[in-house]
Amino acid sequence: MEKRNRIIYWIATGWLSLGMLSTGIVQLLKVEQETAKITQLGYPVYILTILGIWKILGVIAVLIPKYPVLKEWAYAGFFFAMTGAVISHIASGSPAGELFGPTLLIVLTIVSWYFRPALRKTNSIKA
Repeated sequence: MEKRNRIIYWIATGWLSLGMLSTGIVQLLKVEQETAKITQLGYPVYILTILGIWKILGVIAVLIPKYPVLKEWAYAGFFFAMTGAVISHIASGSPAGELFGPTLLIVLTIVSWYFRPALRKTNSIKA
């Protein structure tokens, strides 16, 4: 069971990290499609820089060993950012296809968080 959980964790974490890193880079570069999408949702373009930086820092936090509290914050940030994206797309009337990416990242965030090894959990911190 332990080996299965580690495999699930690393697959989910790998895909989550790849998804967050790639979208973070696209947002930092302010690619034309991304800029059009964010303005269509009603947000200012500068939000792309904020989201991009936080996503990249979150990926680093999730992947580096130790620092379980920092990892909890990164997972929470991913969850809030992606649920916010889903809600924004629904509220703005975006096509249903726009929901796939953020929904997948929400699922990957939850799976990665749930299956993380004991050393990456906050309850493993020795007082």
